This record gives sequence, structure tokens and C-alpha cells, in this order.
Amino acid sequence: MSDLLLPRGTVLRNELEIKRSRFIALVARVDSPEEARTVIESEHSATPDARHHCTAFAVTMPDSLPVMHSSDDGEPAGTAGRPMLDVLAGIPLFDVVAVVTRYFGGTLLGTGGLVRAYSESVRECLEGTPLTERVTVKKWSTLLPHGEAGRFISDFSARGWHVETEYVASGVQTTISTDDDVVAALARLSSGRIIAEPAGLTPVEKAWGVIARGVAIAS
Repeated sequence: MSDLLLPRGTVLRNELEIKRSRFIALVARVDSPEEARTVIESEHSATPDARHHCTAFAVTMPDSLPVMHSSDDGEPAGTAGRPMLDVLAGIPLFDVVAVVTRYFGGTLLGTGGLVRAYSESVRECLEGTPLTERVTVKKWSTLLPHGEAGRFISDFSARGWHVETEYVASGVQTTISTDDDVVAALARLSSGRIIAEPAGLTPVEKAWGVIARGVAIAS
């Protein structure tokens, strides 16, 4: 399976109350371990009076295994951070950080109760959230005439191609990311006047499905 991700910019929050303890969950899209740690530090700074700030993140790395991290932050070992990470891995979800802030309510929950509370905090926070899929596709470069660029770009977008443009004196320099046959499509659209050159490979993100009951469901 390709990497499944939250859409860029996603920040989710949810709160559970169990035996007067408050479990405040934040789950966010991140693109590096450093960004994940920044989110964690920000949550800790925002609620310094909370008893625990338990965390988990899973971040992909180029040409390497993902960085996986969890912290119980003072809860009994294995009762908070690892169960949170297990929820992310069970989807499976990457480039994501989860922070669950706990305000202790005066009643001990026991190890089993803590595992359920921290797991459910993250699971409920993610319920119903859309997912994107990251795939590697071919990249193409072409120069479009100024007067016709809008028509071509509209057609490209309607096909679901990822398009980037730069306006230069000689036209609109356009980069197209897709595994479709761009050369043949351009030839038909322009009656052979415009060609595209291969420009390597690139990752793109596409709508994929939704999170439901703690698993990824394709749409």
C-alpha cells in the first residue's frame, strides 16, 4: 500500500472525560520529526498545568524507514504513548503526530483503563477524517502559449493531473505530474503544435478514502 496521510494542514481535536479525568487529543499532519516535536512542545506550553502530555508520531523519511516515536510522559510504561502509536499504525497513517493531554480527575484508571483511554482518545479524534494517498508519478514539462494556457490548464485539471505553472516571457512554463499519456493528450489538444518533455518522477497526493472505526476505508 502507498503511504496514507491526513490532508495537508489538518489539525484535529477531541476531548473525552473518563472518571473525571479529561483526555484532550490533538492529531495533526506533519512533514518531519522536527515539526512533530514543535507541535508537541506547543501543546505542552499551552497546558502546563496538565498532569501528562503523552505523544506518538510516525514520519516517513526519504530512502529510509519511518521515524516512529512514543512517550508515556509519566504514565505507567506502555499505557499511553505506545497504544496511541498502535492506533496510528493500525490505520496505517504516516506523517502524523498525536498528543493527548490528561488532567487527572482523582480516580486511578489502572493500566488497562489507561490503555483504553489513550487509544480511544486518538481513535475518536480521527473518526471520519478524509485520507490522501501519496504515490510516485511521472513528471512532464511543457511551454504553453499565453493566449491558450488557461484552456489547456483547465483541461489538465479536469483530468485530475497535478499542475504547476510559472509565467515567463515566452509563455506559461507548465509542469504536469501524472502517469497518464501526456504526450498523446497534448498532441490531440494542440493538433500537434505543443509537446511535453519527460522531467523525472515526483510524489503527489490524491484523495483516497476516510478513517472509520480505526481503519482506512477506500472510497
